[in-house]
Amino acid sequence: MVKNKTQETTENVAKFVEEIEDENKRQDTHQLIQLFSQTTGHEPKMWGTDIIGFGSYHYKYASGHEGDAALIGFSPRKAQFSIYLSQPDNEKRAEKLSRLGKHKMGKGCLYIKKVSDIDPAVLKELTQDSMNFVKETYTESKKG
Repeated sequence: MVKNKTQETTENVAKFVEEIEDENKRQDTHQLIQLFSQTTGHEPKMWGTDIIGFGSYHYKYASGHEGDAALIGFSPRKAQFSIYLSQPDNEKRAEKLSRLGKHKMGKGCLYIKKVSDIDPAVLKELTQDSMNFVKETYTESKKG
């Protein structure tokens, strides 16, 4: 079985954040940590070398591939933040994205340049939708 590259680690989240060179990106990272901690009820953990995740769940695809993933996660990449959400691309999500503010959306990744470009309340809604989708889709969700 293929092992996932991105797994939860014991690395220190605070240390990772303090090593972010750009002060504005570091402050935005703190804001996102607070938002996701409040919304998910989970403490931040490092996943791989550069993803901050909140909670976890176990997934198993029809192909037989399975593993663990962060319930919600983000990475403060140099050019922009990558926010990992799991939810279907539907009218409900489209409506919320239309209210979010300046962003780009990939298949399962929301990209923002800075927190001040978006409405945090809408990001909380998207986060809750993503958590609900995971819980409905993967019944083996874990609390960790």
